[in-house]
Amino acid sequence: MIAIPALLAIATVSVMGASGAEKRVANKSAFTLFNPTPADLLRDLSTDRPDQTESPYTVDAGHFQIELDFLNHTYARDQSGGGDVRIRDLSVAPINLKLGLLNQVDLQLVIDPHVRSKVEDRVAGTSARVSGFGDVTTRVKINFWGNDGGPTAFAVMPFVKWPLPASRVRNGETEGGIIFILGFELPAGWGSAVMTEVDFVSDGLGDHDTEWINSITFAHDITAKFSGYLEFFTVTGSAPGFKWQGQLDVGLTYALTADTQLDLGCNFGVTHSAPDYQPFVGYSRRF
Repeated sequence: MIAIPALLAIATVSVMGASGAEKRVANKSAFTLFNPTPADLLRDLSTDRPDQTESPYTVDAGHFQIELDFLNHTYARDQSGGGDVRIRDLSVAPINLKLGLLNQVDLQLVIDPHVRSKVEDRVAGTSARVSGFGDVTTRVKINFWGNDGGPTAFAVMPFVKWPLPASRVRNGETEGGIIFILGFELPAGWGSAVMTEVDFVSDGLGDHDTEWINSITFAHDITAKFSGYLEFFTVTGSAPGFKWQGQLDVGLTYALTADTQLDLGCNFGVTHSAPDYQPFVGYSRRF
């Protein structure tokens, strides 16, 4: 497991090398939401999708970016205790709207416009379906170094889920957390990132449990436009009976233009407690 102290230790060791690299690039600190970064100084397109590990790079100041799934499907089957419960979740067009506020800060609004869930108990012979508008989350990404060059990049991203009225697909509670992301270059054209996330989630009784997410991803260009990645993603938590979840994720991205990207992939559960599989197809566009 990638713990927060280990991640911060790596970050501390690498900051010296990173700071030197950044001195060789243009000074973009004067650009803001109201004084946008010129087109010739834009960073390469960087997205927080399709892997589950977030990117340490922000959207350039004064620019807007959308990242969405056309469809995202989750299937899980629980046969513990002699049971047979099958869960199918479908998210239609979940979207992340991103706005560059400063050269190293962006604001994000994550919306689940339509969620469908079906729970089928094969032993009891019952089935239940729910659907509706999902959650809304606000995130702020702050890059500390490496945004515009260097062998490493580090960012922190706090977030809060809005306490929208409870429904069949929302718990109506305020939840949130913080994400730490460290990206770094590897030999032979490989890139990697590690992420540690701490979430505070409602326990349904007026209090909150803690969940810890840790991941590592490796990416490489296949052609000038195609890239692929391989990721390992884990979740553990403080709630009584919480079972450690592990996933192995694979995916591809295709650069239509310098500002537009398509992607597809699938996350596979490698522990019984994790979803069996999560296929998705997505799209990202910078303006």
